[in-house]
Amino acid sequence: MRRRIVRIASIALLATVFGGPSCSIRRYAVNQVGNALAEGPSVYETDEDVELVGEALPFGLKLVESLLVQSPNHRGLLLTASSGFALYSYAYVDYRAEITEEADLERAGHLRDRARKLYLRGADYGFRGLELSYPGFRQQLFTQPRQAAQIVANRRNKQKDIEFLYWTAASLGLAISISRNDAAMLARLPEVEAMIERALELDEDWREGALHAFQVQLAAAKPGEPDYDAIQRHYERALQLSQGKDASLYLAYAETVAVPKQNRAEFDALIAKALAVDVDADRNRRLLNALAHRRAEWLRERADELILTLEEKPGGVQ
Repeated sequence: MRRRIVRIASIALLATVFGGPSCSIRRYAVNQVGNALAEGPSVYETDEDVELVGEALPFGLKLVESLLVQSPNHRGLLLTASSGFALYSYAYVDYRAEITEEADLERAGHLRDRARKLYLRGADYGFRGLELSYPGFRQQLFTQPRQAAQIVANRRNKQKDIEFLYWTAASLGLAISISRNDAAMLARLPEVEAMIERALELDEDWREGALHAFQVQLAAAKPGEPDYDAIQRHYERALQLSQGKDASLYLAYAETVAVPKQNRAEFDALIAKALAVDVDADRNRRLLNALAHRRAEWLRERADELILTLEEKPGGVQ
């Protein structure tokens, strides 16, 4: 990890030194930074210090955006920007809105609006990356979601295309999830569904069940009664593929199934399973599992608000 950080810093220094706008060395250096940033799991994903990552991410994201000004079609930089803005918004802006809502509704509304804008920025970078290989993809996805999604990964770079599908869908899906009263945003759910379904067709095992786990989380954004049978199937497959190492999966199921069904025993068991996941057991999941532990603790504290006792339920024993 240290070697990689030094490499990125050295290349970034070259990009600064060779500063002429037409300088081919500068463009080469920028592209090399992009390549380095896109190699394997980022230093953010493998870090368990939630606060440290939260303080560092804004600088990293602005660095990526400044590099994209110099090299706007670098797929690695576009993917890094898409995933980075989704992660930052989810973990540090959207989450803050949730925990602030009870005490300060106005502040929570401001944070939620900011989170939505950051999610949409991440989605925009994802769409830009997909359109490099599939021109017109964004517009076609809007009008004909399933047909548009089918054209993805009929060429080379299948794994990279799946990453773009996942992070673009995640960014847009999360933006929709905090825009429940926005009919225009809700109308874009078919785009999210089409991208994730296409990714699942291409490689359902991708990132040890991440696509199935996404389907569990996506259910919460859909209006109406959830399809609990489908959620159960995706949950069980994600659990099998992740070998129980994904703490966020237990939370997704708890919030999507146990809370709506008001099943306190299941809720408590899922929270306990999430907290029992060893953050260090899977290096590539360190940050996500640390974030899941933070959320699990918060949900556990709110259990009495989320799930009513028999006496509190309408028609319950008085």
